[in-house]
Amino acid sequence: MDLNVLTAPLTVQEIEWRVQSQTKDGQKIIVVPYITNRCVMQRFDDQFGWAGWQNEIKEIDGGFLCTITAILPGGEMIRKTDGASRTSVEPVKGGISDAMKRCAVQFGLGRALYDFPKVLIQTTDKYIPDWATPLLDKMVEKLNAGGAVRDVVVLKPEHAKPTAKAV
Repeated sequence: MDLNVLTAPLTVQEIEWRVQSQTKDGQKIIVVPYITNRCVMQRFDDQFGWAGWQNEIKEIDGGFLCTITAILPGGEMIRKTDGASRTSVEPVKGGISDAMKRCAVQFGLGRALYDFPKVLIQTTDKYIPDWATPLLDKMVEKLNAGGAVRDVVVLKPEHAKPTAKAV
């Protein structure tokens, strides 16, 4: 079966970024890409139709298992399962969402995120600065177009296009 909708490159609108850590010297943050559970549901709806797939969540010790079952055009069912721990923020909701996203990777959705470069952003702040977002989007577009990107990318304020000043 062609899972072209699930395995299509993720768009800049589907990818979100979060701060993973700050460097020891406090001059940079390390950011990682991720997709939301809403993105997973939309891609599965687009691939199989609203009634052509389902997920089942089971609570296990310390986390959750998610099983996604999809119905192929010929009627054959495929089923994949993966799990995740409870998260530190919103332990139940976060754990369920993470389990579903991990399960979706087994169908090919978001697998390319594991091949993204390590991204550092030059800032002493603990959050992704506004100037970095367009640079992250540009990098995603370059990756989606098959362009080469270094294994480690360092984004700096001087890489951002200057904004027009109000008069």
